Amino acid sequence: MGLALAHDVTEIVPGVSKGPAFRKGHVLTESDLAHLARLGKRQIYVLEIDDAHLHEDDAVARLVEALCGDGVSPAGPPSEGKVELVAVRDGLLEFDLERLVAFNEVPDVMCATRHRHTPVRQGERLAGTRAIPLVVARDRIDEACATAGHGLIEVKFWRRARAGLVITGTEIAEGLIEERFQPIVARKLRALGSSVLDTRIVADDRAAVSGAIREMLEQRADIVITTAGMSVDPDDVTRLAIADAGGRDLEYGAPVLPGAMLLVGVLDGPDGEVPVLGVPACALFYKATVFDLVLPRVLAGERLTRADIARLAHGGYCTSCKGGCRFPECAFGKGA
Repeated sequence: MGLALAHDVTEIVPGVSKGPAFRKGHVLTESDLAHLARLGKRQIYVLEIDDAHLHEDDAVARLVEALCGDGVSPAGPPSEGKVELVAVRDGLLEFDLERLVAFNEVPDVMCATRHRHTPVRQGERLAGTRAIPLVVARDRIDEACATAGHGLIEVKFWRRARAGLVITGTEIAEGLIEERFQPIVARKLRALGSSVLDTRIVADDRAAVSGAIREMLEQRADIVITTAGMSVDPDDVTRLAIADAGGRDLEYGAPVLPGAMLLVGVLDGPDGEVPVLGVPACALFYKATVFDLVLPRVLAGERLTRADIARLAHGGYCTSCKGGCRFPECAFGKGA
């Protein structure tokens, strides 16, 4: 007893069912003998595992310990050497892609994940890992765990942010056209657990836009979002006004369509740094733009660098799905 089955043991109930009574890798106990006898099994094949090796379930249990970071837990106990990982809170799925690749370069183990930077909800499945053979060399598992480090996969907690929204455009401020940005931005914020603190609609005037941004900081907005005025026309002054309001580490332009004229940076608020996003006008006309790719990451506390933005190029081209936008159930933004 205490040895693992080397193969499935099938049980047939005529006219009712056919399936495994015991699966490969099941560790036999004395109570199993009567069941095996009823199945007519007089000879079975078992494995005797020495100290240099691990049964697949024991091996994957160790992998899970290395892979699960903050906000991630196993969905249940190991089964046939496999465990799925789930989110224990709402947030942003993150991991180091290079470490994940290195983990999968180790023979006899694997871990498959959803795309990183993906917003997820509590209870959603994130990844699956397993030991591939039934018996795995202990040193292989040691190597894989060392490669993963501690907590390779995590769900970053979202800030429940209050956003200061500055909508720019003389034609909107003068009532010549309907303002449509506020409900779009508010809906996207609500989907991520955040809200609009206050909204200012200002003409394309550099000083007015800058003043509205500073008002949002004075109200202690957790994030400032400006809309439109990000193009190259002389009256597109929003990005200049962001700089006038104290914006720094500003990155303008992103390899994403729609959304190439994005601006990201930070402002100094009364209580510390406040992220600022300059959202181009394309967000009015497309369901999914660069704004949808960047906002969750900013709310999760990421401070995007030029290199981070450059990586958005992979998967950053929207193909405008026939039959209507399916984002996020599509490839847009999934490569970075």
